[in-house]
Amino acid sequence: MDVVVVGAGAAGIAAARRLARTRLSVQLIEAATRIGGRAWTCNIAGLPLDLGCEWLHSADRNPWTRLAKAAGFAIDRRDPAWGSQYRDLGFTQAEQAAAHQAFADWTEHLQSSPPRSDCAADAMEPGGAWNAFIAAMCGFISGAAPDRFSAKDFAAYDKASTDNNWRAPSGYGALIAASLPRPIDLRLSTPITSIELDRAGLVMATPYGSIRARTAILTLSTAALSADAIKLPPGLDAWRRAAASLPLGRNEKVFLEILGDSPFESETHALGDPRDPHTGSYYIRPLGRPVIECFFGGEGSKILEAGPAAGFEHAADQLAALFGSGIRRFLRPLVATCWSRTTHIGGAYSYALPGHAAARADLARPFEQRLFFAGEATRTIDFSTAHGAYASGVRAAEEAIAALAKGRT
Repeated sequence: MDVVVVGAGAAGIAAARRLARTRLSVQLIEAATRIGGRAWTCNIAGLPLDLGCEWLHSADRNPWTRLAKAAGFAIDRRDPAWGSQYRDLGFTQAEQAAAHQAFADWTEHLQSSPPRSDCAADAMEPGGAWNAFIAAMCGFISGAAPDRFSAKDFAAYDKASTDNNWRAPSGYGALIAASLPRPIDLRLSTPITSIELDRAGLVMATPYGSIRARTAILTLSTAALSADAIKLPPGLDAWRRAAASLPLGRNEKVFLEILGDSPFESETHALGDPRDPHTGSYYIRPLGRPVIECFFGGEGSKILEAGPAAGFEHAADQLAALFGSGIRRFLRPLVATCWSRTTHIGGAYSYALPGHAAARADLARPFEQRLFFAGEATRTIDFSTAHGAYASGVRAAEEAIAALAKGRT
């Protein structure tokens, strides 16, 4: 093969789409039994639920928005309900204003006068009344507490993002999966165990035999790349170190089905406890569907380590504290995620450790013009997003195309 793309998530699919416009021979291999990676729309109880990425962030410049239109996918452009608390339950309007202002002040501080330590937590006001709220938001956005990630890295994302966050009612994961170019030589359930270089290119070992290629694009998660699951060629230690400096955050979802004539109103939102950095975020009847989407980030997602039942119970407890204990009879566990324990992925999306924002550019560098790297973690902006993954896949594909063209001249 001219190019083998390893990983059929958003980055791998984007790379395959770009390569499909050439005459190169291309193969796409995926360790899992499905395509999409951290984008996964699962049909449960007749509902298309996004267990992974869901919102088209920066949708006005997001390439998936254009692809959705071309493929006939509807887009819901309503503003999300995140910024409000349903009926001000447990969070008065004055408190909401103060908390959101504290978060805005913190992000402005990261931009205008970042801490010398590059630790995002050091930009917080010592003893600030809403520091727990800021930490909760960081858990949702980055999957980690602010003392874990780079101020410079977070500020770069915040500066580049827009306020347009839209949805594909049929599912973001469904949109990404439907964007796979056809025909394509796709192999599912084919994990790579080692990569070796030779004069002709490279050899990738799988449980079903070896695959030879002139070049390869690796779209592995940073958790997979920094682990020892794949034996890499000598000389790639710098790439492993870069991946280790960009760990995956922790984010999980729990869906509760709404039964009967409940008091829950469509397209509303509530934080379980805005004063708790581990709180859940509850999106009620998204798109009018009879579910509550419960989102846990950072340390708060650890509640699911004890199993999905613990997540269901915790979500129900927080909702009952807001709406009253009687609401429990309207709720039934539906599904929960476990991204941190998902083989070949190992978490949600990447954040940079303090002092390591430059690791994203390091991870994106080609190796000997034969191995190319893509994935959301390789983006200096738009990381942690499916559109960041898309852009990285296109970039890596173009690098491989240029390298192959040069080799033929």
